[in-house]
Amino acid sequence: MTLNAARIAPSILSADFARLGEEISNVVKAGADWIHFDVMDNHYVPNLTIGPMVCQAIRPYTTAPIDVHLMVEPVDSLIPMFAKAGADIITFHPEASKHIDRSLALIRDHGCKAGLVFNPGTPLHYLDYVMDKIDVILLMSVNPGFGGQSFIPSTLQKIREARHRIDTYRATGGQEIFLEVDGGVKVDNIGEIYAAGADTFVAGSAIFGKPDYAKVIAEMRSEIAKVAR
Repeated sequence: MTLNAARIAPSILSADFARLGEEISNVVKAGADWIHFDVMDNHYVPNLTIGPMVCQAIRPYTTAPIDVHLMVEPVDSLIPMFAKAGADIITFHPEASKHIDRSLALIRDHGCKAGLVFNPGTPLHYLDYVMDKIDVILLMSVNPGFGGQSFIPSTLQKIREARHRIDTYRATGGQEIFLEVDGGVKVDNIGEIYAAGADTFVAGSAIFGKPDYAKVIAEMRSEIAKVAR
């Protein structure tokens, strides 16, 4: 990987919802690459957040990719709705779909990049027969449902294993696949997470909880640069 491969994806779950459009504009101006959009249904995970209408409302505020993470069950009915609302990337948890291959194909058929999300206790074997339909692998480094949790250290080994899978697949002529990490990512651990093999970093309170978004994002890139040298 090179330094240019690293993407910062602030999670709007930690933004000020009373001025969400402004928050998104500001964080992109501060250097964010993607906007991470967490969808929770109080069923698959114990929290309730936002849906396609909010995605559609924020779309005019940025040209940055909107990265929709579906923490819902079932998933297929929401995929066309989020694609129509302006999502660029849609990821879901394999446990939440009865037919993983079909759900991934549905996302791509609607013009979005597709991905699978792995909870801390979810094995990577769900990737075995669907790598050709995957653009993003998202590893949760906390148990999903709430922001502000601490990074689970065992995720580092899982990142290494996922990176090995991606690199092996790419060596046989496979498409580019992003390796994204979500949960407890902050300035003091992002370098270690990058070194393990991640290239895309979701950060919520670590960015939106600070007064200067540009300063935090610059510090994150600085920590990545130390490892990339």
